[in-house]
Amino acid sequence: MGLVSGLLLLPLAPVRGTAWIADHLLQEARRQAHDPRAVQARLAALNRALDEGAIDEAAFEREEEHLLTLLERPTRSPGRTTTTKRARRRHV
Repeated sequence: MGLVSGLLLLPLAPVRGTAWIADHLLQEARRQAHDPRAVQARLAALNRALDEGAIDEAAFEREEEHLLTLLERPTRSPGRTTTTKRARRRHV
């Protein structure tokens, strides 16, 4: 970046910094939401809520299905491909 463009874009630095922080916070939130230990803890809390009568059977089943889907879905970072996907592309 040249001196002139650096000076002209200087007022946008707080916006770019805020966007960078927001992006990293979003990535971390997604990582934590899909962490198998966290999902299992949410399943345990869901079962307790059903046992205590805090939620009904239909709500339990909806949330349980969602949480089980999170457990079954492989976690990976955005922009990365898994080895099996790369291998499939080469042989297709």
